[in-house]
Amino acid sequence: MSYLLDKKVKNKKNLKIALAVAVLLILFFFRTSVWSGLSGVTQKVFRPILVAGNSLGGKLGSLGSYFVSKSYLYEQNQKLQSQVDFNNARNANYDSVIADNANIKEILSRKNTKTPMILSAILSKPNQSVYDTLIIDVGSSQGVKVGNTVFALGNVPIGRVDTVYENSSKVILFSNPGETTEGVVSGKNIFMQLVGRGGGDFEMIMPKDFAMQKGDQVTMPGINPYVLAIAQTIISDPRDPFNKALLTSPVNIQEQKFVEVEQ
Repeated sequence: MSYLLDKKVKNKKNLKIALAVAVLLILFFFRTSVWSGLSGVTQKVFRPILVAGNSLGGKLGSLGSYFVSKSYLYEQNQKLQSQVDFNNARNANYDSVIADNANIKEILSRKNTKTPMILSAILSKPNQSVYDTLIIDVGSSQGVKVGNTVFALGNVPIGRVDTVYENSSKVILFSNPGETTEGVVSGKNIFMQLVGRGGGDFEMIMPKDFAMQKGDQVTMPGINPYVLAIAQTIISDPRDPFNKALLTSPVNIQEQKFVEVEQ
């Protein structure tokens, strides 16, 4: 009985092998049509997956391109911004040079050509140095000497050279507190003393009977009537035998970048 069962199982196994061989032979001889059919079936089964994969790949590629493009645009924007900053700085420097050139031309056009002058840049102004003093960039190497008069705007005396170094000098402004300067009241030819009050201001003490009005000018003694100060206020007290005039320089030294030193 056992023998019959084993023989039956063996026959089924042989049948399966025979069927498998037959299938392989059929596939071999008719491989084109079969594989085409299988290819069609496979395409129908896997097409949605392939389409989804292609779509996802396209989106991922587009996303990658977006980030690459954004990074590139950011770098280009930074380069352009740097170029704009450079151009703005260069233009500002150019404008400054043009303004200085115009300022120098204006100064030179005002000065007396018969009086030799040395043009100088201001290195330090009263708000940066000792009160009512300047530091200028010319000195003994350029022929500057102690006592030389210093002018602003080409024709307005503002101070005198106090100390000379090789390539720089210290200038005491006439408006320095306590500094006294001889002056002539314009139109009256009367010599008076101006006393500095600081910050470009002066005061002048005069006799009670001396008539002086706002706007009167006080000039330096000499052939060239350079204006030292202009009267702003006249103070009079009946109990005081003297009047006091408050005057101011026609030049705001804080606005100046250049001066000239008379030789």
